[in-house]
Amino acid sequence: MNTITSKLSGKTRSEHDLIGDMEIPVEFYFGVQTMRALENFEISRSKLYHYPQFILGLADVKAAAALANNDLGLLDTNITNAIVEACTEIKNGKFHDQFVVDMVQGGAGTSTNMNANEVIANRALEIMGFEKGDYKHCHPNNHVNLSQSTNDAYPTALKIAIYRSIGELIKALEKLIVAFEEKGKEFAQVIKMGRTQLQDAVPMTLGQEFDAFAATLKEEVSRLSQNRQLLLETNMGATAIGTGINSDPEYTAICTNHLAKISGINVVAAENLIEATSDTGVFIMNSSVIKRLAVKLSKICNDLRLLSSGPRTGLNEINLPPMQPGSSIMPGKVNPVIPEVVNQIAYKVVGNDLTVTMASEAGQLQLNVMEPIIAYSIMESIGCSYMHSYNISTVKVITVQEKI
Repeated sequence: MNTITSKLSGKTRSEHDLIGDMEIPVEFYFGVQTMRALENFEISRSKLYHYPQFILGLADVKAAAALANNDLGLLDTNITNAIVEACTEIKNGKFHDQFVVDMVQGGAGTSTNMNANEVIANRALEIMGFEKGDYKHCHPNNHVNLSQSTNDAYPTALKIAIYRSIGELIKALEKLIVAFEEKGKEFAQVIKMGRTQLQDAVPMTLGQEFDAFAATLKEEVSRLSQNRQLLLETNMGATAIGTGINSDPEYTAICTNHLAKISGINVVAAENLIEATSDTGVFIMNSSVIKRLAVKLSKICNDLRLLSSGPRTGLNEINLPPMQPGSSIMPGKVNPVIPEVVNQIAYKVVGNDLTVTMASEAGQLQLNVMEPIIAYSIMESIGCSYMHSYNISTVKVITVQEKI
């Protein structure tokens, strides 16, 4: 909430939930259930607004649901249009500072879902000419969350977010591959010694070494693209446990069709909504391939650090660009700080993958309540891996040392 507390006037509106009444600052688009989450979950200090793709996924889901409910005659057209307009504004970057819940939370993502429901409802109220909190005209649960549960809306929004984020990661990775390929051409005639077990082996060119970096990362583009397709299967209409309680039998197909159009992603409805609601295997698969990429990037960084070691008593076969002074007591020392930081980020990604694995195993019966930590871990890992690729792409080998 630090991003918006400076704008408060001191005026409040009263909201009520099953716990009781609460005064909400009139400037806030979120409401009482989000406020409860802020009180209960100050865990990671990583907020929903730190992950805009997740917010966009939630906006897509809520707009698609509203349109589906309108098609089925369950939601008034004026309310539908206001909800869709609010979601469109969110997709255009507005109100992201109102998505304030901690990424780590109890309740299987209910706090995130309600944060979205409340923000969208209150913005829809304004669009229709009403005051925030006047929920008889547009209610977070009865209208914005109509025909949904956290247990289908949350994982669907998360899948859309991961799908798009992996797309961004692939683009960054492809730029890095091109950079390595260009170095491969540049160094095609530079003879050097290949090494195994850190001992001299047989000759090779430096160009071949850099071409190998490019080739191994191309494999990761293929794996990321392949596993990304698994995210297209969603469980909208499953509601609480997959039986579709409180939703129209035709809702799943209609909502999924709207979601595909709104998101521009070819999402499809799962064949078995009960299985799709409890299973988190798709997150394990995508987390695993992100970990594999991180490990490969880290290995490349190890090689760059070894090849640039010295300059007098190391291998000193390549020069990395000096990024900053490397010592507080040794004048002139420059360290390979970019490869070093990428190594460290890789360790975090590996840890996140273990978290996803354990959280996926921890599900019980018809729901996995650990999805928030899965969401946080994967979204953080994608962000880390994106920075892996960005940081390494800034590393340019300036010159090749002449070795006798």
